[in-house]
Amino acid sequence: MRILFPVIDKKETGIHLRRIMDERALSVKDVQQYLGLGSIQSVYHWLNGISMPTIDNLYALSELFQLPVDEMLCGNRQYDYKAAGRQSARVKRLQAYHDRLLEHKAA
Repeated sequence: MRILFPVIDKKETGIHLRRIMDERALSVKDVQQYLGLGSIQSVYHWLNGISMPTIDNLYALSELFQLPVDEMLCGNRQYDYKAAGRQSARVKRLQAYHDRLLEHKAA
């Protein structure tokens, strides 16, 4: 069976969250207290791949870890580096065009 849409891998995401916490020397208790959770069980469930943080908690974790939410998650989505390069070039061209328009307007 082929999955046609991106899916988050809870187990891999939990492993990744643990790695991020270890890199930042944060304990489960630190995360629990930062998020104001009633117990540490929720955090252990995330790290063991049993459940996922809510979107609010992911948003708060992104602030704590100083990472975009997307960089905390692991899933089956493939990143197209060639398309990203084209997009980057396209954004640069649009920015240059925008700058020229502003120059002409100011003149």
